[in-house]
Amino acid sequence: MNLVDVVNKNYLSKNIEKFPDFKAGDTVSVSVRITEGNKTRIQKFEGTVIAIKGTRGTIDSHFRIRKVTSGYGVERVFPFHSPNVEGIEVKNVGKVRRAKHFYLRSRTGKAARIETDFKAKKK
Repeated sequence: MNLVDVVNKNYLSKNIEKFPDFKAGDTVSVSVRITEGNKTRIQKFEGTVIAIKGTRGTIDSHFRIRKVTSGYGVERVFPFHSPNVEGIEVKNVGKVRRAKHFYLRSRTGKAARIETDFKAKKK
């Protein structure tokens, strides 16, 4: 075991096992711990997963969520092993064929929606 593996093992999050499995195209709600001054609160960010980078077992893996608020697109990147990510809840399973959905950035209105996969099994 080399030094990089030792460092990665120390910083891997222990709560990643309780996160549900999701893929690009799914609508998820992420609970994030926000610290403002000396107060801490939980904020939910709900949107469509447009990309997942890496596997969950690596320290540099993350996922990108996009939502449209008041006509403006907002994207956030969440590392899987961040201690600030409290939980992830899958709202809808998307019926998609691609792994990356960056084309949604240029779409507006109904064209920016992803069809719901009703046949998918919810866990």
